Amino acid sequence: MPVISGQGQSTRASLDALLAAREIAITCGPGGVGKTTTAAATAAMAAAYQPGRVLVLTVDPARRLADALGVQGLGNAERRIPDELFREAGVTPRGELWAAMLDTKESWDALIRRHAPDARTRQQILQNPLYRNISGRFVQSHDYIAMERLYEIHAEGSYDLIVVDTPPSRHALDFLDAPKRMADFFSSRLLRWLIVPYRSRVMNLASKPFYQVADRLLGTQFLEDIAEFFILFNTLHEGFVQRAEAVGRLLEDRRTTFVVVSTLEAAPLREAELLAGALVDRRLHLGALVFNKVLPDYLRDPGAAEVARAIGERAGEIAGQLPTDPALTERLLVEIAESFLNLRIVARREAEQQADLGATPEVLASAPAFDTDIADLAGLLRLGRALWG
Repeated sequence: MPVISGQGQSTRASLDALLAAREIAITCGPGGVGKTTTAAATAAMAAAYQPGRVLVLTVDPARRLADALGVQGLGNAERRIPDELFREAGVTPRGELWAAMLDTKESWDALIRRHAPDARTRQQILQNPLYRNISGRFVQSHDYIAMERLYEIHAEGSYDLIVVDTPPSRHALDFLDAPKRMADFFSSRLLRWLIVPYRSRVMNLASKPFYQVADRLLGTQFLEDIAEFFILFNTLHEGFVQRAEAVGRLLEDRRTTFVVVSTLEAAPLREAELLAGALVDRRLHLGALVFNKVLPDYLRDPGAAEVARAIGERAGEIAGQLPTDPALTERLLVEIAESFLNLRIVARREAEQQADLGATPEVLASAPAFDTDIADLAGLLRLGRALWG
């Protein structure tokens, strides 16, 4: 594991070099650690300092990306972030920054229109009550269409780099597994039980009791809607399976990297470690570990610690030389010195936690906690510079 040498980057590599060599960067990690902001900051820095078109795409249903970019109205269609926002932040961008948020329903409709075998089947699927209900609400539906959308955008070849902001890490592996789960479902016994009786008037002895009970509980019309939906959807089976395999190859491709984001607090750090380990186990490229809200390096400087101790020990003498209330000043100086030394202990513990991480990425980057919230492009670039190298 590389050792941090100054706030921001490890001595091994930089995010700048990592992303210059990749086409897809998938950011993932626990919730509440600044993952969306980090994804947006990374994309903003790539657009500012690397030539080419950069897209930041969020598939997190929480929809925080627009706030992070300081813009409104993001949706399924990619939208360019005006160069004027960069110039207002004091930067003339070398590339272009685009942003989009996954609209699950709109993406599913586009998928059906693209892959349905004919116009009649397309309309039947789009108008099916079950399809209209689950395409925008079902969690697994969101996970699958997110991967489909990433694959589609990459295949179009319009962007030199796509930075993807995923849901929190407890769902990140669901996100990665979604194409395979969808393909497996089309081959499942449950699906065959649902559709066989409606393809044929002959109901086998095994499925008849199930349908008799289901009919009493759910109603005939509901069962028919389910069966019709899956019979129609089954016409897309081959395309789904082929697409799932293609998405899997894209995730494993050398053009794709994963960036795990966390803080050094115990719970999120443990979650990030598990996620990083799972990525390595799946032979996916762990490009970077990014730690937000890290205490600054000067807290670990031995010279700074000596100064703090001296201030605490000589607080009375120093206070007597200042044109202020001596007792109040002395108490304040002692508290400042003690606070510094306490934070130094935390900073050293953070450095040890980074050194003890099991997974070894190409890049280990960190950023300090900022005094103000990041609410615009200038703030994103400030964070990005701390991470960039």
